[in-house]
Formats: sequence, structure tokens, C-alpha cells
Amino acid sequence: MRAPLSLFFVLAAARVLAQQPAETPKMKPEMTEFWEPVPKVVTPGKSNDAPPSDAVVLFDGKDLSRWKDKDGNAAKWEVKNGVFTVVKGTGDITTRQDFGDFQLHIEYRIPEEIQGQSQTRGNSGIFLQGRYELQVLDSYNNRTYSNGQAASIYKQNPPLVNAMRKPGEWNIYDVVYTAPRFKEDGTLFTPARVTVLHNGVLVQNNFEIKGGTEYMGLPTYKQHGKGPLRLQDHGDPSKPISFRNIWVREL
Repeated sequence: MRAPLSLFFVLAAARVLAQQPAETPKMKPEMTEFWEPVPKVVTPGKSNDAPPSDAVVLFDGKDLSRWKDKDGNAAKWEVKNGVFTVVKGTGDITTRQDFGDFQLHIEYRIPEEIQGQSQTRGNSGIFLQGRYELQVLDSYNNRTYSNGQAASIYKQNPPLVNAMRKPGEWNIYDVVYTAPRFKEDGTLFTPARVTVLHNGVLVQNNFEIKGGTEYMGLPTYKQHGKGPLRLQDHGDPSKPISFRNIWVREL
């Protein structure tokens, strides 16, 4: 017995509907919200230059117990009146703690009676992971090569602008640094990157560091893990510079 003609139309319509994609649900605000994970609470400092609650304070104005000289002994730079000053001829100092990715706050002052010119005028440096130099120099009315002035990534990238304060005033670097990553065979996977604000002004914008700092020759990468911060005793004849209020947040 034949099925009624109407049944064929019903079955055909069912097949067509089954082949059509499901209707996209109507978007609701909560469909793009997530509640986990919950960001941890960090209490900010009382001012933007004060360390937040999760910071490692590397110098609080009292002593250099978190720093050492090149031989691992106590740092020999002078601490006085809440600041510390390079003692020329004693060598660079490094943090006793090593870091990977971090946020750094550091303040430095060029002496008011500074003399000299170009690279012999208040020269020092902040070596990120002990390898990549953020230049410290008096660049207030002091011409030098652009990728060697204050706030440059030394011999690699000049600052976007010169935001230097005059000698005798405190300068501030706020740094966000991403360490390089290496493959198992020791070759580079991703280079280091750095963003720097100099006295609140953006001077390095997520710059891709080309390798370890070299005075002569081109920078290259060598595999490494975490590393310290290093401050340079440059040895130029000008009066030494001072530092204060140094803290870092591991990221």
C-alpha cells in the first residue's frame, strides 16, 4: 500500500531541516565573561615611586646587603644619607639575587658639579640580567653618539627622546623587561625585550634586544638562565654618580 502523498512532503521537509545548521544562539554579556583565575591582590606603594607589596627592595637607603662585588664579597660603594655612590676603582656591583622577567624601578643622580664631555661625563650602566646595558650618563646638554646617551640600550638603540634632568636632580628609570628564551640546543628561541620610561617619558618601546652588550663588535646571544642586575663602575674621570630607591618585581 502506498503512503499518502502528504507523508512524502513531511519526510522531505524533515530531511531539509536536519541538513540545516543549528541556529546561532543570541549573544549575552555573560557569554564573554570569565571569573577564574582571580588576579592576586598587590598593595601599591603610597606613591608611584614607592615599592608595592610584592616588590623585592634592593636598596632602601640603609645598606648594600643585597649587593656584592665581582668576587662575591660585600659591595664597597659608599652609603650615606639614604643614597649610595660609586667608589671608583672598586668595580661593578651585582645583586645577590637573580631574575628572569621583571619590573624595575631605579633612581640615579648626576653630581651637580659634574665635568667632562660625551662618554666621560657621569657614565655608568644598568645591566639587565648582567648582560644587556641600559645606559646611565649625563645627557643634559652633553652631546655623544645617540645609541650611547642616557636611556639608550647601549650601542643598540637610542632613546625615543632625551628626557634627562639637569645635574643635581634625580632621574628615574622604570623598566619592564622580558628575558630571552632558548631552545634545548642552546639556540635563541625568542629575544629579550625591554620597555623603559625615563622620568615618566617613554624612551624604549618594547625594543627587541639584539644580544649581549658589546663595546666593539656586534651583539650576539649566548644561552643563559636567570641573571642579576649589575651596576657599572665605569672609571671615567668625572665625579661619581649616586643611586637610591631601587626595587624590582618578578613577573
